[in-house]
Amino acid sequence: MPKIRIENVVASTSLGDELDLQSIALGLDGAEYEPEQFPGLIYRLKQPKTAILLFRSGKVVCTGAKSMKEVEDSIRTVSQQIKKGGQKINLHPRIEVQNIVASSDLGSEINLNAIAVTLGLDRVEYEPEQFPGLVCRIDEPRVVVLLFGSGKLVCTGARKPSDVELAVNKITEELRGAGLLR
Repeated sequence: MPKIRIENVVASTSLGDELDLQSIALGLDGAEYEPEQFPGLIYRLKQPKTAILLFRSGKVVCTGAKSMKEVEDSIRTVSQQIKKGGQKINLHPRIEVQNIVASSDLGSEINLNAIAVTLGLDRVEYEPEQFPGLVCRIDEPRVVVLLFGSGKLVCTGARKPSDVELAVNKITEELRGAGLLR
């Protein structure tokens, strides 16, 4: 089975009904808040290396994490700092994964033209003059896999790591079964 590397976990939650972004920006060292350009506050953590987007509605988005633990740690860190600043927030919010992006390598070069024909146009997009990869949609789990001639792939749209694993195994077996992968 190909080795899978999670590149990015995007998750969201809510810390409460309303956040005073102006006072949070003053209290969080290095926070970026320019409401004329973007409605949310951006706060980048160094450990784990993530970015937290805070919105006035109380919604929070965490991006850049490599695992669910990093998401939880990042949100907990920011929550505690906001609470220290005097804002009333939910310290134990329910976190929901929106997207997992992962990469893998099939171990050998692949012929994208042959794959496009074999897998069928109903689930594949391949326009090499527009984009060097083949876009393959998988129904179960519902993800998109980008395949490249080098044999490298990117999986996006997963909601849990097991979905990535399942999708990579599925596409690997499908290509092997069609004689398109050594």
